[in-house]
Amino acid sequence: MQKLDLFKEQISSASSKRIIITTHHKPDADALGSSLALALYLKKKKHQVTVVTPSDYPSFLHWMKGNDEVINFEDKQQVDEARSLIGKADILFCLDFSNLGRLQGMEEAVKDSDAYKVNIDHHQDPEDFADFSFSSTKAAATCELLYDLIVKVGDKELIDQDMAECLYSGIMTDTGGFRHPNTTKNVHLVTAELIGLGADNSKISRLIYDTYSVNRLKFLGFALTRRLTILPELNTAYFGISKKDLRKYQSQTGDTEGLVNYALSLDGIKIAALFTERKDGVKISFRSTEEVAINKFAATYFDGGGHKNASGGISSLSLEDTQKRFEKLVKENKQILFNQLALVDEKNQ
Repeated sequence: MQKLDLFKEQISSASSKRIIITTHHKPDADALGSSLALALYLKKKKHQVTVVTPSDYPSFLHWMKGNDEVINFEDKQQVDEARSLIGKADILFCLDFSNLGRLQGMEEAVKDSDAYKVNIDHHQDPEDFADFSFSSTKAAATCELLYDLIVKVGDKELIDQDMAECLYSGIMTDTGGFRHPNTTKNVHLVTAELIGLGADNSKISRLIYDTYSVNRLKFLGFALTRRLTILPELNTAYFGISKKDLRKYQSQTGDTEGLVNYALSLDGIKIAALFTERKDGVKISFRSTEEVAINKFAATYFDGGGHKNASGGISSLSLEDTQKRFEKLVKENKQILFNQLALVDEKNQ
């Protein structure tokens, strides 16, 4: 309670503060939605607020209020301004990530900042870097937590339609359109409140899910017909996307978003993965059905982690070798994965 009172004092309207809001590399709807909603809220409290993202993000999120004022740390024309703003900040908000490594190139600038740091997040194993932390792994989304925090400090009346739509977006996407097991009673209560505050749920769904470019639609068709591997004996399916594939369809940030869910949607599939070849390694997205804790698998073998049924990872092997290793590990751990026992230690085999 004492830390909450100090936080309320820090963000009070008594004196204008220089505030930076940031989130993880390659922000999704929850990351950007929470960041922009918080910016709108703090501006109403008369603060000087700037959202600085570590990278670009999907174009289907550009409709959110405040998008045109976001600074991209990877943009060579904006990086000096971003560093200066971070260095001068009185308060630094870190949203939707549990450790500073998720900032990638921005990590050192944030770590070196003397600002009062606030972390709002719903991921596991949080790093102890913030002066005030408002986190819970039981929350479906950071947007859900941010709504709860604004209400807790007594400022619900400041939530307008623009803020409500940003918050609704993050909750909708992080629950998979309210289909995932993290869709709790509180999720429905919060989203009902947001709709009551003006969030147009139909419009938001259309803007995020139904605004494909021609190239993205063609890429989806290509991936489904040419890059999907199904292993029915392992209850597993995955996509392997090469750099050449991405170039062929002029892939933009966000074009692979949601692809892994198609693999998980197959009847009988309990584990799904998306392997995407990038210049710095093979990026991996894992998904699983409710009974499989895929985050433990990601952490043990692919230097990753995340939520129980939605996690990420990375591999320094080639795309082909990463896929082979994945198949081998799933085969060795099939009974263990589905029964939640200890995973096989590769080093001791």
